[in-house]
Amino acid sequence: HAQLVESGGGSVQAGGSLRLSCSVSRSTYYYNSMAWFRQAPEKEREGVAVVNRSGSTRYGEYAKGRFTISKDNANLYLQMNSLKPEDTAMYYCAADPFGGAWSLLPADFRVWGQGTQVSVSS
Repeated sequence: HAQLVESGGGSVQAGGSLRLSCSVSRSTYYYNSMAWFRQAPEKEREGVAVVNRSGSTRYGEYAKGRFTISKDNANLYLQMNSLKPEDTAMYYCAADPFGGAWSLLPADFRVWGQGTQVSVSS
C-alpha cells in the first residue's frame, strides 16, 4: 500500500489558507528527511520545504514567511497562509530514509505520494 498519502488540497481565494497533510504508513521518524514539493502545469517540480529527522527546516524562497512545515509521528503537514494565485499547483509529499536532509531537489527523495491539488483564485 502507499507509504505517503496527501490530503487537504482544495480551492481558495487569494489571501486564504490551507493545511496540507501527508499520512505516513511508517513513523515519520523512519525517514531522514521529509519534504513538500509542488508542480504547476508546464513547470518543473520545485521544493517548497523540508524537515529532517531532528526537526530542522529549510524553505524555498517563495515559501519563507508564509508556509510552515511540521510533523508528528504519523503525519507531515504544510500550513500555507497568504496564498497567491501563483501558488496554484499539485503539491507532493516526499521522503527519504537516508538522505535529503537539507535538500529541496526532487532527485534526492526516493518515496513520493500521489499529490493533492491546490488552486488559488484572484
